[in-house]
Amino acid sequence: MTATSIVLKTRIITALILAPIAIGGIFFLPPMGFALFTAAIITLGSWEWANMSGFEQQSGRIAYAAVIALILYSLIDVSAVPVLWLALIWWVVCFLLVRSYPAGSERWGSAPMRALMGVLVLVPAWVGLNHLRTGGFQFGSTDNNLLLILYVFCVVWVADIGAYFSGRAFGKAKLAPRVSPGKSWAGVYGGLIAVGAFALVVSLLASANATETTLLVVATLVTGWVSVLGDLLESMLKRFRGIKDSSGLLPGHGGIMDRIDSLTAAIPVFALIITLLGWLAVGPL
Repeated sequence: MTATSIVLKTRIITALILAPIAIGGIFFLPPMGFALFTAAIITLGSWEWANMSGFEQQSGRIAYAAVIALILYSLIDVSAVPVLWLALIWWVVCFLLVRSYPAGSERWGSAPMRALMGVLVLVPAWVGLNHLRTGGFQFGSTDNNLLLILYVFCVVWVADIGAYFSGRAFGKAKLAPRVSPGKSWAGVYGGLIAVGAFALVVSLLASANATETTLLVVATLVTGWVSVLGDLLESMLKRFRGIKDSSGLLPGHGGIMDRIDSLTAAIPVFALIITLLGWLAVGPL
């Protein structure tokens, strides 16, 4: 058996084990169980982020994860909107950081600054996800929050698929070669076209009117674009740290952050947009 086939077999086995757990935890738990399940995922991701931040000792990584868990607990009865606005501002800053890399890394390259980055990435992602789960959602004839969560997941997945195929076919102009040499502008455009088409299909299935369709397409395109930043930010930090994967927690797949990096950006921004549109009620988590 070749090394490639062994890696592929490992990836498939890991996916077959984790997929039922993820589906059950996200789509079949009550709101509090959902909050705890997603908090556990974010806490594990924060342990990996501590590594990307430069924490060499295991004790430091565990302590960082514990701090993130405490922050999540403290936000249970807090309105999500201020946190989501903070996330939007942060991802605008991330665009500037990624675009200028490696210039400017002396300002954020210390372990404390990278650890702060983790707070700004991980905490709003959890807040946004639980806001999507518990807020009063109404779009077209649909009022199921689980479908809303599935939608934002699908936006990220469709963007990735569209970017992969268009990047392979037309990807000559690189997006951010000093951060992620494999990504191209053609991939970005292909991903955005794919998610735009996806939004149109969903609008049709939801019997949305013209205004709702237009707003959903715009919200989806913004979400698809921001998801690219989530991927690029983690790639930048791993490159700065000199590591390939965030961890080895998921055999054949790397770490949890390697799987959710795009979602950490897409979820809070999408949650904020549809809240501002009046499609999601504002309230505590």
